[in-house]
Amino acid sequence: MLNRTDLRNRVPSAAELRATLPRADVDVDAAVHQVRPLVDDVKARGVEAALDYTEKFDQVRPPTVRVPRAELDAALAALEPDIRSALEEAITRARAVHADQRRPDVTTTVTDGGTVTERWVPVGRVGLYAPGGLAVYPSSVVMNVVPAQAAGVGSLVVCSPPQAEFGGTPHPTILAAAALLGVDEVWAVGGAQAVALLAYGGTDTDGAELAPVDMVTGPGNIYLTAAKRMLRGLIGIDSEAGPTEIAILADETADPAHVAADLVSQAEHDTMAASVLVTTSEQLADDVDAELERRVAATKHTERVTTALRGAQSGTVLVSSIDDGIRVVDAYAAEHLEIQTADASAVAARVRNAGAIFVGPYAPVSLGDYCAGSNHVLPTGGYARHSGGLSVQTFLRGIHVVDYSQDALRAVADKVVTLANAEDLPAHGEAVRARFGGEV
Repeated sequence: MLNRTDLRNRVPSAAELRATLPRADVDVDAAVHQVRPLVDDVKARGVEAALDYTEKFDQVRPPTVRVPRAELDAALAALEPDIRSALEEAITRARAVHADQRRPDVTTTVTDGGTVTERWVPVGRVGLYAPGGLAVYPSSVVMNVVPAQAAGVGSLVVCSPPQAEFGGTPHPTILAAAALLGVDEVWAVGGAQAVALLAYGGTDTDGAELAPVDMVTGPGNIYLTAAKRMLRGLIGIDSEAGPTEIAILADETADPAHVAADLVSQAEHDTMAASVLVTTSEQLADDVDAELERRVAATKHTERVTTALRGAQSGTVLVSSIDDGIRVVDAYAAEHLEIQTADASAVAARVRNAGAIFVGPYAPVSLGDYCAGSNHVLPTGGYARHSGGLSVQTFLRGIHVVDYSQDALRAVADKVVTLANAEDLPAHGEAVRARFGGEV
């Protein structure tokens, strides 16, 4: 069922691998040109423009952008007990993991009387996006809010598209998740217009202020991603998230039913979702294909899954050895990487590039999506070669505090002057000389 690439006995260079491996064809630059007029319109007209685009794209016009607190309380009260229990467990585990990510301030004594302290200061206000297209994602509320709260962010707003069937509010489960987390500011706006409104702020239809944010995080469609790229600088962003991905590095010890189930689980997100198997075993590849035929026919979203699995972004890559397989998955740099091999922990320890790594047969990606405690907002499209997933550090800025006494400055003043002159910036040196009567 999956397209095959045979790299046995010929693992290409890293550059060739990047060009050869399955990957979704996503042109964010083209989308930027499409969303630029929308972003400019929201900048000029604020809430009215955002609501106009909401009505156009979501077929509903909320009476206000900000969801009344009573709606959040009602959604939580009506939440089914088993869903509430599952969300509470996800929140508890995520808080346990993210609480340990907070870096302490560190002071280094460089010389007698001279210190540099690195202070970790949270972003002041953040916008956290929870998608609402083909599915509802209360888990994304958890994954965005928990690290922001652990970082000490003082002001949070959750954005999610309004739903016509719920009177123009986001999905009730989104509202309930926000309420469970103690978030009381939720905006009913989605897509590129949500990013623009978060960046520029505005005045709601009831006259209330919608304050702009300093950072926007969370996954979304290509148009939301394009708006994040366009507005980066005015606001900070976590990453430019593309279609979701799973790569599985497996050998003959892997259970084809497990592998196939995990490939299908990722493919049900989106027709552009990528499901990639890298294996040393041609027999496993054959068995997985057979298992996929059975599972895809039986799954709820058969058409969507079939399109994703047969797309150019999905496939099986055959390799000669686990060493070659590691080279392939490092070049691919998957959002989610499963290791289903003999001695999986040792193999996982050798991988350098992945958003998150899931070790062995009992750590499927779906565990990480909900209840592992890890974060599921992860880099896609090969970004894991240079970027990590959402964490407490995403919401913190390191600020160096330099504290030198007169004697400590005097001891190094001649070096500062020398380097300033070497760079032809003599006024830099004069700024030091001025403190010592022009002499150093």
